[in-house]
Amino acid sequence: MAQDLTEHRPGRAIALKLCAVFLFMVMAAIIKGVSGAVPPGQAVFFRSLFAIPIIALWLAQRGQLRDGLIPSNLMGHVWRGVFGTSAMALTFAGLGLLPLPEVTAIGYATPLFAVIFAAMFLGERIRLIRISAVTLGLVGVMIVIAPRLSVGADDISRAATIGAGMVLTAAILRALVQIHVRRLVQTDHTAAIVFYFSATASGLALLSAPIGWVIDHPAFVWVWPERAVVLWLITAGLIGGVAQIMVTSSYRFGSASMLAPFDYASMIFAGIIGYVAFNEVPTGPIILGASLVIAGGILIIWREQQLGVDRSKSKPNQSPPGTP
Repeated sequence: MAQDLTEHRPGRAIALKLCAVFLFMVMAAIIKGVSGAVPPGQAVFFRSLFAIPIIALWLAQRGQLRDGLIPSNLMGHVWRGVFGTSAMALTFAGLGLLPLPEVTAIGYATPLFAVIFAAMFLGERIRLIRISAVTLGLVGVMIVIAPRLSVGADDISRAATIGAGMVLTAAILRALVQIHVRRLVQTDHTAAIVFYFSATASGLALLSAPIGWVIDHPAFVWVWPERAVVLWLITAGLIGGVAQIMVTSSYRFGSASMLAPFDYASMIFAGIIGYVAFNEVPTGPIILGASLVIAGGILIIWREQQLGVDRSKSKPNQSPPGTP
């Protein structure tokens, strides 16, 4: 099995991670821009399908294409695809109803829910520091979505409330994906996980077409978009594929714990892109809530680093497992 040797090059690792985060925000902005022209399921289809050639070329260049085409746990990939595709579709739907910075801030709840689910499904112990971090982060999420919970609001406000619920549900589903992937990596190569997610997401998104026609609702029925919209959707898929490769490659040159805090640069990029492209300005509750969620996330990252050091001290003669 072909494997790349890891190198400690923090500058390159951080640059790759920041570029990936920026490209994901650009992709999200494109999806938001075309949200009025195509339903979320159709956007997921284009996003996933046109990422596949990029990912396949990357795996072939690394000599891992064969590993990416031979899954050991096929149903595991299917369930990972169901959770991940649902999260993507809900996020894309939320992008059409909420400002980009707000969607980004609510999405930061994912690692908080991941801690909770790790305790529920993996039996991991949660002590005071991580409990405090999760509580702090969830308070921040509530501050962000509180303005969307008004009663008796107009249609626009009600739509925003639905959007906030969609994005929060997507964050919960992404946390379930993280827990599922922790189990999946025990049996399958990383290349297989990356490749089959795009493949299953494309197939599952395609199934939303007949469902939409049965429901016969503008939010679900697939349409034949204008050429410009098609080009934007293809661009979003290609950008998503490149960003996925960059974020994966960044872990070749730096540890996950070192790179994790740079995920929060997405709030800066979301603020800039949202203002330039959509004239969106982050509100006070978004800034305050996002700050608390980020603080909780960083506290969890710090705690994971400390636990990693403790494990290393307790097993001084154990070599770290090879990473793909």
